[in-house]
Amino acid sequence: MTALAHERPETTSEVRTECENDSDFDEVLWQAWKAMELPEGYRAEIIEGAIEVSPTARRSHGLITNRVRRALDKFLDGGEYACHQGVNVIHRRKAWIPDAFVAPEDTQPWGDEDDLGVRAEAVYLIVDVVSPGKRNQDRDRVRKLREYARAGIPTYVGIDDYDAQGSVTLCTGPRPDKADWEDIHRVYYGTDVTIPEGPAKGFVIGETITGPKRS
Repeated sequence: MTALAHERPETTSEVRTECENDSDFDEVLWQAWKAMELPEGYRAEIIEGAIEVSPTARRSHGLITNRVRRALDKFLDGGEYACHQGVNVIHRRKAWIPDAFVAPEDTQPWGDEDDLGVRAEAVYLIVDVVSPGKRNQDRDRVRKLREYARAGIPTYVGIDDYDAQGSVTLCTGPRPDKADWEDIHRVYYGTDVTIPEGPAKGFVIGETITGPKRS
């Protein structure tokens, strides 16, 4: 796979504040997040010491997400793992809602203490589709990648309609202590990306999911 130039996310020491390391503060955020009642069409996540509220996906975003889900469902069919959507992933009082993730089909043993989602240690692959707008793109391209690395998610894939001709980023080898990844590869649409490990090993993200390379 041909890798393009890629700017690595900032490291933990550059972005984390004292309050983010405080367990009491994390607990306050957790309790506030659990108590939130959002209007229809919105969702809330806890990312790097803040509760972030965002609208549900627009049509084009949902189209790619559904292609990923259907393709992964077919790839994983008959095994003990499945593609999940619309479910919280929980890690140490953090909560994220990936566009798709691979975990055991039976997630009951992997629920968190409040049964609000699936614990991150059961997740083998996360796929996120980047949303439009600078704030959303910073969240999807940088801050969530650091959170996933901290949680030790083995493989991450980001599908980005808003990066030049459209790109796919594959991250492997999480380094939780650095909030970083051993390997980050980014290719334009039109180049296949193959999942290298885990239950989805061999699964290909190509034009049938992303659409063709943009001119």
